[in-house]
Amino acid sequence: MARRLRTFTKKILIGVNVLIALLFIAGASVGFFDQRHWWFLGLFTFILPYLLVLLFFFIIFWLYTKPILTSISILTIIAGWPAIRNVFTVNFSATFHIEKDPASLRVMSWNVEQFNVQHHKDEPWLKQQMLDLINHYDPDIACFQEVVAGEKKNSLNYFSDIYGQLNFTDYFYSYDIRNDFDKDHHFGILIFSKLPVVAKQTFINYPNDYNSTFQYIDVLKGQDTIRIFNIHLQSLKFSKSNLNYLEKGNFKTDTTITESRSIISKIKTAFIKRAIQADFIKGEINQSPFPVVVCGDFNDVPDSYAYETLVQGLQDTYVQKGFGISRTFSSLSPTLRIDNIFAERSFGVTQFTRIKKSLSDHFPIIADLAPGKNIK
Repeated sequence: MARRLRTFTKKILIGVNVLIALLFIAGASVGFFDQRHWWFLGLFTFILPYLLVLLFFFIIFWLYTKPILTSISILTIIAGWPAIRNVFTVNFSATFHIEKDPASLRVMSWNVEQFNVQHHKDEPWLKQQMLDLINHYDPDIACFQEVVAGEKKNSLNYFSDIYGQLNFTDYFYSYDIRNDFDKDHHFGILIFSKLPVVAKQTFINYPNDYNSTFQYIDVLKGQDTIRIFNIHLQSLKFSKSNLNYLEKGNFKTDTTITESRSIISKIKTAFIKRAIQADFIKGEINQSPFPVVVCGDFNDVPDSYAYETLVQGLQDTYVQKGFGISRTFSSLSPTLRIDNIFAERSFGVTQFTRIKKSLSDHFPIIADLAPGKNIK
């Protein structure tokens, strides 16, 4: 009887191990599937780090019980290694130096969460701390998402005040007035530059909501022209009740059904919209006559369809010079690295850092790029 129980338990564990391996491969392969039709596969990219932990658990377990069965997890990890490197990387030269090489290009990307306009009464000092941080790291290019600023002097976030406190010489603020934050403020995305700007372009696509605006600028670095993209892909648009349910859990039957349906519907919509947006932006990237840098809040994790579409032909500066998991969104899960800086492969990535300061619901990221020989 005991022997039969052990045999049955072993079969169950093998089955669980194989299932985890298949889910891991599915998550690692999402970039090969059009998410407009295979949107549900995107769910596996969010749990990829946890699946990886389980694979290592099974390696350790089988080493003590049946070493030959470690091959299930080991082969899975080998097959998914490129995806693992996008999620977790180790660069022992990851120390970041504030002082920058004059020949390099320092790029910052940050979802600034409206420059704290909604919580200004409770935290009136926070916006100033954000501006001081930007000046401290002294980026040549700063790409911001979820910018709320106004042109009227009585605006709480008066744009001229923000611009006046930062050490930039030019800017490009893109927004759709149909999605203004309020009568005094616009809602959009913004690029600041210390380099000469020779061209600017805004794209506003259907369905014309606040995640449908993208932009780029062309800047001169010496004799070279570089195109900087700033993007903010479709968010999940979770409500406060959705977030509360995910973070704290509420397993009353009626609440569980209602919140689960709401969350799944929003996830599906976001995956599909991000796929459409990523394809459009990639088309613009491919048409660029100049080397490109892509910054933004992707609202999606590494190995997702949007990530794989946009990084194709480029390099992820975090993978080149980052360390650990480096989450960039401060809530829900410690694995949410959803903000990125991609660069043409002709650039050398000399430094990368994530600034872990809770001034927004996102952490800013910075990369130092050394223009390569192939720049036109």
